[in-house]
Amino acid sequence: MTGAARVSPLVERVLRGEVLAMARMISRVEAGADRVEDDLAELHRTGGKALVVGVTGSPGTGKSTLVAAMAAELRARGKTVGIIAVDPTSPYTGGAIMGDRIRMNALSGDDGVFIRSMATRGSLGGLARAAADAVTVLDAAGRDWVMVETVGVGQDEVDIARASHATLVISVPGLGDDVQAIKAGVLEIADIHVVNKADREGARRTAMELKGMLNLAGSRSEDSWKPPVMLTIADRGEGVPDLVGEIERFAAWQRSNGRLEERERDMAAARLRSIVTGILLDHLQHPETAADFDSTVERVRTRRIDPFTGARELIGGVMTR
Repeated sequence: MTGAARVSPLVERVLRGEVLAMARMISRVEAGADRVEDDLAELHRTGGKALVVGVTGSPGTGKSTLVAAMAAELRARGKTVGIIAVDPTSPYTGGAIMGDRIRMNALSGDDGVFIRSMATRGSLGGLARAAADAVTVLDAAGRDWVMVETVGVGQDEVDIARASHATLVISVPGLGDDVQAIKAGVLEIADIHVVNKADREGARRTAMELKGMLNLAGSRSEDSWKPPVMLTIADRGEGVPDLVGEIERFAAWQRSNGRLEERERDMAAARLRSIVTGILLDHLQHPETAADFDSTVERVRTRRIDPFTGARELIGGVMTR
């Protein structure tokens, strides 16, 4: 092929920031449409400017309300926003449950806020592979901030930390454990902790316990970021301007000392691992290779080969096709 590849009309419209084009492109991503990878490659080359913020935490912590309040605050500051809400897959339709859009209804009608719910579709960790592609679309479309809200169960929290420039872990008082973020691996992934619904009894105690846990962790070097603990009442917008300011402060801290490049390298590595895993799994589920997989399963079952040898054989078959 000689000369530059022609950019598709839909990509051109996305690059102009057209809302309908963004929605259509994300629909193509979710459907795995023909040549969508070519479109995403072009969008990837032109992106890299958005601040990607992951928002996670236990169910019932008010993540959607907080994301909506943050979006309203950012619009007041003249910023454009993209929101990807990764919902549990509906057991009936396989699509995303639309509760997040309902809660974010106050933002409807503002073209400066783009909201998309996406189903987990059973992906490992719950964070849909398509969600990362949707972030690519919104970034290339010129959104200043892209927020990704996860369902907040299982491995989601760790996945979102690997896919964002800044990770917020949301807690509230009175959900059983005083500090939900004590869960293994979650305390460490937060760049900023948020105690939402801070008008509830015990909110300040929860914040103090979080700070105590962070101090006990004590593994961070002197020049590392010290995750703050913020208090918010999202449905009133209280504490939200300070939270947005703290995210901006963290982003500036990363830019000033080279940590941004390190973070984006980690993000790229996680993305590549996810895509490679997806390619392998898709290949194993393809009708042309299903017989090979079934045969290998039977050989492992009858102990003619071990699972590691079987896995290597299957991967080798992918590499030679």
